[in-house]
Amino acid sequence: MDYQNLILEIETRLATLTINRPEKLNALNRATILELNQALENLANDSMVRALIITGAGSKAFVAGADISEFAAFPVEQGEALARDGQALLFDKIAHFPKPVIAAINGFALGGGLELAMAAHVRLASDNAKMGLPELSLGVIPGYGGTQRLPQLIGRGRAYEMLFSAKMVDANTALSWGLVNKVCSQEDLLAESKAMAASFLKNSTQASAAAIAAVEAGFRPTEKGYSTEIKAFGACFQTPDFIEGTGAFMEKRKPDFN
Repeated sequence: MDYQNLILEIETRLATLTINRPEKLNALNRATILELNQALENLANDSMVRALIITGAGSKAFVAGADISEFAAFPVEQGEALARDGQALLFDKIAHFPKPVIAAINGFALGGGLELAMAAHVRLASDNAKMGLPELSLGVIPGYGGTQRLPQLIGRGRAYEMLFSAKMVDANTALSWGLVNKVCSQEDLLAESKAMAASFLKNSTQASAAAIAAVEAGFRPTEKGYSTEIKAFGACFQTPDFIEGTGAFMEKRKPDFN
């Protein structure tokens, strides 16, 4: 499929999705959200893809926010629909993606850009990255899950500090707060992200999907994390990956999860 705002590359079971609007600092407009939704649908169903990296084009920004010009004049009903549709089409879809998702934050990740990165399962940042949720300075709050995922990652106090100040934090602060997993140079960011993905690819895809479902259930008040874990654990038994993994362990060899 041809995309107008994305670049998709697939190599050795790893997909890399690059948001390609560098002239707009890769800001998320509706067209880009819809393309990302379609790409995620396709990749989820592609048995040859077992992990995903999301990054931004150019050297300045991962995603510098949402495209404010698209919704500045919205009434209340359209504002609610904007958040609800965006979460369903993209942000929740990333969080519940059945394969590991790494956000490679190569510069500014602001507003919807930071919300997109936080929806990913793992985050790596270049040493020049800056992250923030500046929505309160616009008289609005984050609407793509930011008020929920930020305190989950860094705690309520620091989340409130970022929200109330609307200020950015640098990559090292983000690392010390637990907002990102690792910081490296911009030149090494993709290579480091691919190396981390390669370590994920060695393990069971079926079990990875079950782990994601169980972890995400624990962060949703309408779901029961422990019950989800029990069911997901049981569902792993007798899967091809379980048979291979336990067989390899008993035979003292490395598993081959194909």
